[in-house]
Amino acid sequence: MVTERRREIGIRMALGANRSRVLAQVMKHGLFLTTIGIAAGLASAVGLIASLLFGVQPTDTSTLAAVIVTISLVAVVACWLPAWRASRLDPNIVLRED
Repeated sequence: MVTERRREIGIRMALGANRSRVLAQVMKHGLFLTTIGIAAGLASAVGLIASLLFGVQPTDTSTLAAVIVTISLVAVVACWLPAWRASRLDPNIVLRED
């Protein structure tokens, strides 16, 4: 997403958006998608996948919590790296490309 939206991010920064604002915007977008994925995963774990689990109940809170924490940590790192790169864009260079 960051690569596709480099031009938009460059324009925002040229118009006065600071680095922290760009970082927050990219992180917010990525973590919103993660939240949707976690919600869909919880719904499917309780409803659809219950018959496929062996030795674990679909509503086992410790397993669900461990999975949610792991996915969330991976998502934060996966969102932070491109967000940090986007916040370091030079608007002059980005807008001169093309």
